Amino acid sequence: MTEPRVAVVVKGFPRLSETFIARELAGLEARGVFFSLHALRKPGSDAALVEKTVQAVPQYLPEYLRDAPVTVARAFAAAVSLPGFGQAWRAFRADLRSEFAAARVRRFGQACVLAAQMPSSVRHVYAHFAHSPSSVARYAALLRGVGFSISAHAKDIWTAADWDLSRKLADASFVTVCNRAGHERLASLGAGAKLKLIHHGVARSLLAAAAPSQSRDGRDAAAPVRFVAVARAVEKKGLRRLLDALALLPRDLAFRLDHYGGGDLMDELRNKTRALALEERVTWHGARPHREIVAALDQADVFVLPAVIGSDGDRDGIPNAVMEAQARGLCVVASRVGGIDEVVRDGTSGRLVEAGDVSGLAQALTAVGRDPALRARLGAAALVQVARDCDAEASYDAIAALLRERI
Repeated sequence: MTEPRVAVVVKGFPRLSETFIARELAGLEARGVFFSLHALRKPGSDAALVEKTVQAVPQYLPEYLRDAPVTVARAFAAAVSLPGFGQAWRAFRADLRSEFAAARVRRFGQACVLAAQMPSSVRHVYAHFAHSPSSVARYAALLRGVGFSISAHAKDIWTAADWDLSRKLADASFVTVCNRAGHERLASLGAGAKLKLIHHGVARSLLAAAAPSQSRDGRDAAAPVRFVAVARAVEKKGLRRLLDALALLPRDLAFRLDHYGGGDLMDELRNKTRALALEERVTWHGARPHREIVAALDQADVFVLPAVIGSDGDRDGIPNAVMEAQARGLCVVASRVGGIDEVVRDGTSGRLVEAGDVSGLAQALTAVGRDPALRARLGAAALVQVARDCDAEASYDAIAALLRERI
């Protein structure tokens, strides 16, 4: 087997909410970019729902140093003898002065384990997400005297401190960003030419041959308009506001909402559904395998994602679920927040409302719910657009080329 020249660092593997990472890694392997795979935490309860397409066997760093004191102590002792220890130690001490926290110490300990764990053939460390995985990757790369790079996405861009991002950007060889809004934020911190805007894209196999026909208009209770939402139950997805908007829809509009995804707010959302007397119209399916999500998209009339900016500043980039809905030819109703308006163009390939505008969301859902011809037109345009602009294979080509330049 070819010796890996790259070490990939991720938060956890596999994770259902980060299936796009698994697909990218499989794409890199298909292009002859071989890597060792290292995760900061072990798989979650939804790991079995992720399609297993990556050949690299994940190695797990100790999530908490106290869980593996002997391993950490040996790794630290070995790290001291590495030629890059002094530089890594200075970088860590500078960061610790800016953020005196146990989490910062944990990242350096994990980096020592990573430096010991990586094969000797590794010449570059590539981290998904600009927060904790990149902290570990940066320290480990400095210890080993190799380069490192970052793939930045959403929460990591908007919730990490400016000083933290700036230092990582300064040391990184390159930084890929999957949406223009995130690109602009990182550019404001001085990343400059290191930034590469590379959209995730969707698999060509997911593209529908044609947009589905539309006929339901909400007048027949036996054939309600079917809304579908695929999103984690977290604040930034705006699901609370979606329920509020559904409660405002006209009484004579027959509809259903099917939601797919898990998350911390599930109990709250179920309780809110009962409080708004929507139990007969809303179904919470929980986390499901991707094949079931695609089937749900094909049975739906409208995909809805009323995303918002979270109280901590977190927001979406370009949600993969939105592009997948477009790839199936669905009309999308979403919020104008983060990078969503890069793929949903109001009145052309979907409908956009302002983030948090419950009344506007209700009006948009009513309009597309009552008008199957409008849905068909918007869905067909979305399919053409995503097929033209959001090719996953092209994104894998671009990332593979960047990594080959470094190894």
